[in-house]
Amino acid sequence: MNADAFRQFYNYHFAENRKLWDAHITLLSQEQFTQDVAYSIGSVRNQIVHLISVDEAWFSDLQGVMPPAWPDPADLADRRAIRAHWDAVEQSMRGYLAGLRDEMLFEKPLEGEDKDLLLWQALLHVVNHGTDHRAQILRLLHDLGVKTGPQDYVFYLYGQLQP
Repeated sequence: MNADAFRQFYNYHFAENRKLWDAHITLLSQEQFTQDVAYSIGSVRNQIVHLISVDEAWFSDLQGVMPPAWPDPADLADRRAIRAHWDAVEQSMRGYLAGLRDEMLFEKPLEGEDKDLLLWQALLHVVNHGTDHRAQILRLLHDLGVKTGPQDYVFYLYGQLQP
């Protein structure tokens, strides 16, 4: 386990987020995007906002910055604004990951209920959380009649290994 492995894993996370957005979310009508769903966090929009908010909260904590207040998804109707915010969160995460060093992975950088987590455990959690919510979003998209595909890490790797 080393910092480069986590950077690669996060490249997967970011690539899958973008694929989900570009290949599927942009094709939805506003009604489909905000359609209430009685599962998990609710609508596709709510799931996306939750995914962004969790990434932002964890990486704010890791950087020693007060996490911003969680937005109310109902206040977010403009997909361009949501995507722009997601891009900004990703850039902040990439900035943190660029400075990640192997020895940091075994530190305990968090406070409160997460104070006993090693950094590698927190980093793994964030990607795993993203995979979980992307799977939920893919199911919602399927229910809306959208053809989706896999998000498996190994398929991402196969794509990276192509000459």
